[in-house]
Amino acid sequence: MLGVKVNVIGMGYIGLPTALMFAANCVEVIGTDYDEKLIAQLMLGKVTFEEEGLTELFEKAVSQGIKFSTSYHPADIYIVAVPTPYDKTSKKIDARYVLSALKSIMEICPKGAIIVIESTVSPGTINKFICPLIEKNGLVIGEDVQLVHAPERIIPGNMIYELENNSRTIGSDNNEIGMIVKELYKVFCKGEIVLTDIRTAEMTKVIENTFRDINIAFANELTKICGSDDMDVYEIIRIANMHPRVNILQPGPGVGGHCISVDPWFLVGDYPDLTNLILAARKINDSMPQHVLKRIRDIMKNNCIRDISRVGLYGLTYKEDVDDIRESPTLQLLEKMDEHLAFGIKVFDPMIKKVVVENQEIDFGKFLSEIDILVIMVSHSHIKDNMHDLKDKLILDTKNVCHFEGVYKL
Repeated sequence: MLGVKVNVIGMGYIGLPTALMFAANCVEVIGTDYDEKLIAQLMLGKVTFEEEGLTELFEKAVSQGIKFSTSYHPADIYIVAVPTPYDKTSKKIDARYVLSALKSIMEICPKGAIIVIESTVSPGTINKFICPLIEKNGLVIGEDVQLVHAPERIIPGNMIYELENNSRTIGSDNNEIGMIVKELYKVFCKGEIVLTDIRTAEMTKVIENTFRDINIAFANELTKICGSDDMDVYEIIRIANMHPRVNILQPGPGVGGHCISVDPWFLVGDYPDLTNLILAARKINDSMPQHVLKRIRDIMKNNCIRDISRVGLYGLTYKEDVDDIRESPTLQLLEKMDEHLAFGIKVFDPMIKKVVVENQEIDFGKFLSEIDILVIMVSHSHIKDNMHDLKDKLILDTKNVCHFEGVYKL
């Protein structure tokens, strides 16, 4: 859409690729973030995280004139892509980052500007929090500003492809404004773009991630059941999935990232009396790091190993082949150990180039030389390519990627 100026707020895992994609398709874009170091790096022509195709997209966006700033700028359309955590006590959404962005936008936006919330929010957030804030500042929704919810639908590791090819939802209570935003996203989105109302868009995004959380929880509970009675959960899932209407996901050491491990809590917080299954799934998945610790303890006892520093966790990120550590099961496990004054366990991740936790090794060879028990927490391509280096270790494989005889499973 030539002639439209877009200010994308938040240059993180969602905002940056989105801004780059618009700019690469000839939209005038300014990317804004309060993090001065992050913006300085972008202005120097360097991407801030690793993602396949991101560097090439960045270079194309720069050639089309994308700009980066720590300031908000007058624009026709604002796209807000900031974090939306949840309150650990109430389980309700913590909307402070979205509201802070809205306050800054209202200070400089021209009349009639469209504000698009890409951040995932709980159902009713825009009506309960954003609309009152706008009205409190003396602006009229539908005249001074327009509100749209267009939740992102991409995953680290496959962002560029999914930005272009996934279907999208545009939530707007004004069909004309919804069509304008739909046309904007059509400059790069090849998937179907569905128009609906704001509240439906909010709920749709949250339940997509909640569905996956529940499915993963089922697999994790199966793991505990099978493990308690010496059954092979992976073989059982493989055979069950041959049924045409069964699709059980794979178990693992927990659920991380800023979507599946967060969004279901929004529903639990807002509908505490109605979310029994969702709450149970969250508890099961949150229990998995503790389950991994129990398995480590059992392996240490069975092999007469008493020194926790002889144990190494492979993987810090929340999924394979990305550098995103947000809410990762490994960090959850380390937090559990810290609560019990258990220190000294080694950590290594080939995707994390700088030290972010205690006892983290940067060199894989050194990491292996210092441990007797290796716990595979993440199935990076790196570990699959280096299986030959692991044969003399005791291995707890939480991802079912190591098939040596005698390997311990979840």
